[in-house]
Amino acid sequence: MKNVMKGIFAGTLALGLSTFGYAQEADTRGYNPNSVRPIHESDIMFKKTVWTNVDLNEKQNRPFMAVNNEITRFVINAVKAGLLTPYTNDSLMTKKTPEEFVKDISAAGTQMTDEDKKFEIQRVKEDDFLSPEEKNQRIAEIERGGGGNEYPPSYFTQMELREDFIFDKQRSRAYWDIQSVTFWLPAEKNGDLGIQKRMASFKFKDLYKLFKSSPNAIWFNSQNNQEHKNLADAFEMRLFTGRIIKVSNPDDRELNDIYEGGRKGMLASEWMKQQLMEYEHNLWEF
Repeated sequence: MKNVMKGIFAGTLALGLSTFGYAQEADTRGYNPNSVRPIHESDIMFKKTVWTNVDLNEKQNRPFMAVNNEITRFVINAVKAGLLTPYTNDSLMTKKTPEEFVKDISAAGTQMTDEDKKFEIQRVKEDDFLSPEEKNQRIAEIERGGGGNEYPPSYFTQMELREDFIFDKQRSRAYWDIQSVTFWLPAEKNGDLGIQKRMASFKFKDLYKLFKSSPNAIWFNSQNNQEHKNLADAFEMRLFTGRIIKVSNPDDRELNDIYEGGRKGMLASEWMKQQLMEYEHNLWEF
């Protein structure tokens, strides 16, 4: 009888453990792996994917580009140090090699002026990601004229966000869930080519962790230097301004293409922003 009871207990325990294991696995399903704070798909009543262009030269966005604390400088250094993975585009499917990344932040055939060399040497000296040996090697390359083809981090002033605008029926509120951040070199900075050039795309989840782990990831508060923000918090608080350039559609067309660009494209961007705001409001109206 004791052996029978032991067998029943062992079977029950095994069944319980297997059920627990399945429950644990099931708990991870239905969540977006690229979200900082994922919402289960069964709780999402409404979702739109939105692309927003953020011009880092605009006054409201300048705190992201404080001299020697540019967000692009921080990102470039992190990639070179192996702390951050770059991707070819915002689908976040294909990774870039370190060589491809360096090529995409460089302009072949350019030469540094003496002023540029002085600036770059000072930047290398202040770079916390580099070891003393790496700093000496990099400075020697700059002085010889080598390694001078990289664009300064301050040149990459176009930032593009891909976000999911989600209404969570469980919490009865809307969220902006950033999926990826892409940095671009504007056309006017790209020498004789005169076309926009992509630096790389990054998972916002990776950026968020990296920003949170570093005291040097600063959003510069010009009104009160005691209240600088971490870059991760600046994104979550949406301390930036931008223009919607695309909303998910079957033809994958940007608003400028749909509305023939120019003034109509600008008005369409503002209209789309208002539409998304009103959607959440109207849910409570009825």
